[in-house]
Amino acid sequence: MTKPTDDQLAKLGAAFDGFARRYKLADPDGIERSLNEIDKYTLRFVADHPGCGPTDLARYLGVPTTTASSATDRLARRGLLQRDRVEGDRRAVALRLSAEGEALVADLVAAYRALCRMMLERLSPTERDSFIGMITKIVYHDD
Repeated sequence: MTKPTDDQLAKLGAAFDGFARRYKLADPDGIERSLNEIDKYTLRFVADHPGCGPTDLARYLGVPTTTASSATDRLARRGLLQRDRVEGDRRAVALRLSAEGEALVADLVAAYRALCRMMLERLSPTERDSFIGMITKIVYHDD
């Protein structure tokens, strides 16, 4: 396989820049106010894995446990996440969303799906499958 040319790299960089500007999730209702990307990923992970621990979260995010703990602290203070002690192990914590956290995740997922729908509607069904296949190949390619 050949290496990408400088022209291809420049075009891809420009396309990513335009993509990021055009498709950045807007926050018209304030649902994401002061949520950073780690916070959003934390909420989504806990929604999909109720009862998980901070170590599970850190492994998923690929960050140190202290970073995951900071995120859970922030989200707990905002009332979006609850930390329950695990019986039999006073040091262990099980994470779950509060009712407010569940509602926020539902809004985030709905906004994300709407964004994906808007992007894919611009493509034909064949182009959609090709695009999804190429993105998947790039994301999950093992070096």
